[in-house]
Amino acid sequence: MAGRESPSIDATDRRIIVATQGGLPLTPQPYHAIAQDLGIEPGEVMERLRRMLEAGIIRRIGVVPNHYAIGYRANGMSVWDVPDARVDELGQKIGALESVTHCYRRPRHLPHWPYNLFAMVHGRDRAEVEAKVAEIAALLGDAGRGHEILYSTRILKKTGMRLAQ
Repeated sequence: MAGRESPSIDATDRRIIVATQGGLPLTPQPYHAIAQDLGIEPGEVMERLRRMLEAGIIRRIGVVPNHYAIGYRANGMSVWDVPDARVDELGQKIGALESVTHCYRRPRHLPHWPYNLFAMVHGRDRAEVEAKVAEIAALLGDAGRGHEILYSTRILKKTGMRLAQ
């Protein structure tokens, strides 16, 4: 990576990151609320966030729902044994399903752990999760050589890296 400069942030970028890292305000215009708190224009907040996304300084802006709070009490990580040569292709198909919140590849740990594709599904109960996993199995067909569902037993707080204020 010689000759490649690391992206940098200035004091205003840092203030925007600190203001948003705990979540956006629950208002119809969250970027306007942030701008007002920071004493800058909403357009500047949005442009700086866009620039930081493009530069890889921040990875994403998205919703992280509390599934339990919205009625989804059964949360199952479905784990799949699929051919390594097709894991990317199949992962994209599974990840595009409305019922899958995230899907990713993980290494196998043979002989005890043959699974290389993970897909998280949520349901109001285990029967709903199992029905969604059955849809994934149908999509995979013969490529799905085996699977399990690992159910959540407790809620973990999900946060990324935080900048000190």
